[in-house]
Amino acid sequence: MKTTRRFPKIVTRPTAALALAAALGCGLASNLVSAEPKAETKKTEPVKKLTGAELYAINCNRCHQERYPTEFNSAQWQTLITHMRVRANLPAKQAKEILKYMKEEAGS
Repeated sequence: MKTTRRFPKIVTRPTAALALAAALGCGLASNLVSAEPKAETKKTEPVKKLTGAELYAINCNRCHQERYPTEFNSAQWQTLITHMRVRANLPAKQAKEILKYMKEEAGS
């Protein structure tokens, strides 16, 4: 009984596997086994921008009672907010919103 070879003598099984993978473009295999999860498209709700009053209530109540905006004038609030921005580690945008609110409510 004569055995027939499936591949020519110069083509080995690993070479045949590589040729098959190249012929398929490897795209099929990469879609089946992906290292990165596919990003699902989700509808995100718009982020609500907090007002100066809300930021003041959230941030300043963490360490002490809130002060009334009328307790200090605008110049004093400028100094206080600058100091508290460093102490409370407030982002610049939030500190500006709080300062704007305090100055408007201070009235002077």
